[in-house]
Amino acid sequence: MDQPQPTPDLRDPALYLNRELSQLEFNYRVLAQAMDPSVPLLERLRFLCISCTNLDEFFEIRVAAVRHQLDYGGSIGPDGLGAATALKLIHEKASGLVEAQYRCWNEVLRPELGAAGIRILARDSWNARQQRWLRNYFRDEILPVLSPLGLDPAHPFPRILNKSLNIVVVLQGKDAFGRAGHMAIVRAPRSLPRIIQLPERVSGGAHDFVLLSAVLGAFVDELFPGMKVKGAYQFRVTRNSELFVDEEEVENLALALKDELAGRGFRRAMRLEIAENCPRPIVKTLLKNFELPENAVYRINGPVNLNRVIQVYDLVDRPELKFPPFQPRKLPPEGGTIFERLREGDVLLHHPFDSFNSVLELVQTAAIDPNVLAIKQTLYRTGGDPALVEALVQAARNGKDVTVVVELRARFDEEANILLADRLQEAGVQVVYGVVGYKTHAKMLLIVRREGRKLQRYVHLGTGNYHAGTAKAYTDIGLMTADADLGNDVHQVFQQLSGLAPAIKLKRLLQSPFTLHAALIAKIEREARHARAGRHARIVAKMNAINEPGVIRALYEASQAGVRIDLLVRGACCLRPGVPGVSENIRVRSVVGRFLEHSRVYWFANNGAPEIFCASADWMERNLLRRVETCFPILDPRLAGRVFDEELANYLADNTQSWELQPDGSYRRIRPEGDEMPHSAQAALLAKLCG
Repeated sequence: MDQPQPTPDLRDPALYLNRELSQLEFNYRVLAQAMDPSVPLLERLRFLCISCTNLDEFFEIRVAAVRHQLDYGGSIGPDGLGAATALKLIHEKASGLVEAQYRCWNEVLRPELGAAGIRILARDSWNARQQRWLRNYFRDEILPVLSPLGLDPAHPFPRILNKSLNIVVVLQGKDAFGRAGHMAIVRAPRSLPRIIQLPERVSGGAHDFVLLSAVLGAFVDELFPGMKVKGAYQFRVTRNSELFVDEEEVENLALALKDELAGRGFRRAMRLEIAENCPRPIVKTLLKNFELPENAVYRINGPVNLNRVIQVYDLVDRPELKFPPFQPRKLPPEGGTIFERLREGDVLLHHPFDSFNSVLELVQTAAIDPNVLAIKQTLYRTGGDPALVEALVQAARNGKDVTVVVELRARFDEEANILLADRLQEAGVQVVYGVVGYKTHAKMLLIVRREGRKLQRYVHLGTGNYHAGTAKAYTDIGLMTADADLGNDVHQVFQQLSGLAPAIKLKRLLQSPFTLHAALIAKIEREARHARAGRHARIVAKMNAINEPGVIRALYEASQAGVRIDLLVRGACCLRPGVPGVSENIRVRSVVGRFLEHSRVYWFANNGAPEIFCASADWMERNLLRRVETCFPILDPRLAGRVFDEELANYLADNTQSWELQPDGSYRRIRPEGDEMPHSAQAALLAKLCG
């Protein structure tokens, strides 16, 4: 007689992948785009630089968090990895990624760019004419702004700014004061260009460039006349960039953040990048100064600030080496105002294929419409969009009640958002900083308009920011609607954010940190009940990341019940698919392509009465439990079908830019098999929506 199999413990750490290691896997997928010969050459360079910038931010935020946990303690995540073990594995995996990035640069992209007439000239390849021109350039444009610092008892090691380019110089001899030379630091001011373009008359090529680090290394001896330079080695340090403000203890959040921003560039070091030929004693000196362990040093075969090569993308006008341009679709012109159009039915926007100008037009129209009484909007990242800001300013000057919830703690946009808040307040806009302890990450716009004897609300809800720049590069869903229930829900959320309203019961919206988490788990459990009863059950969801253990356990239970689950997770995924008896019904895919996948869409089959939602929230602890987020249903059946077809079915069919997560945490690239036709989800949307 067969023995019953033991029930798996769904809290077993073996069922969870580490968030940081999963995030590093995403950067490998970005780097794969740089290695893909089917991608235009300059776009491949851009992907390489993106992978480098992503890694910088990874150390600034994620590694900093793990290091903080190691130093001060903290709860261990569901994967069971302690901070010391996690840091060791992170450095091992990150070292492999850095090696792959520089192989891509040195062995693939740099030679291919050279063959295409775009040369990044190494120091050992300069001819006499180029050398003369660069020396003169150094003397005229670089030398006057450099301030070398000799290291001695009177000149201790200087503070090194986060991610700045520096040269450590080994000297021999005595200076004018008779001091024996030993070591000096040369810091490259941020005012200096990191990429220098040579004139065609000098180099013979229209697109010939030299890196600032190479010029500094070549002519650094001119900074130390009478002394001999024994060696010059570039280095860069990456620091913790997370801001900490105890909101409960500060009276003015904006002022407190300004104080924190002033010191952000000099916080604790997380990583040291240095030239691979730097002698070991100097590396030890730097590690000691930055209080870093041995495994936090990364020896670099190339420029330590490789991401700066992205400037070449903008400096070279070669359309054939870039993605072909496209024209985002605009709302077709129809009679009447945009308000009349919304009263006739909801409008769905799928960015970047649909133009963000439709959202801007809604705000601009409201700003000058005499019947509009109030505008309320959340702003997380705007990119300093002058058109949007000017529309809000104009609305306030036109006597409308304008309230803007500005999230000052939007990472790396804190300073821009403080300036934005000041600008809006000067114009008479009521600026709110959200709720203490909870970032306001929801994307909402509410317009109140008098129409006859009643007030009508118009709403825009989105999965992305009110940022015209990212709306051209990120995939996101936006909904414009005059639905009374959604309008009332959004109104109540704004009341909650700007006042001291109690917890509220919303009719259509799901909201973090109150109802979204519980509602997601309830909907997943409902699919499991349908499956156990032999009814149609399925879950398809798309998001940027997933790590919330409660949601993951609910998905495991649904998989055990027989629910087919397809997850499209662009970045970090802590769920482990394909585990027998636990998650064999779960498939996780990641699509990495021309546009950054950013939309969040959740679909539940519900036994033939499907529900589909779009949201500002990923299935992460921070989004579901510690932020203000909104999740909105797509109620119009036609638009719901569009969202499912374009954002879910279309991406599940992708076999050119799609990667499937394996049970061990690695990813396998999906390729067409047999007679399958190649299908790129993003290319299909460009063809369908942009013609």
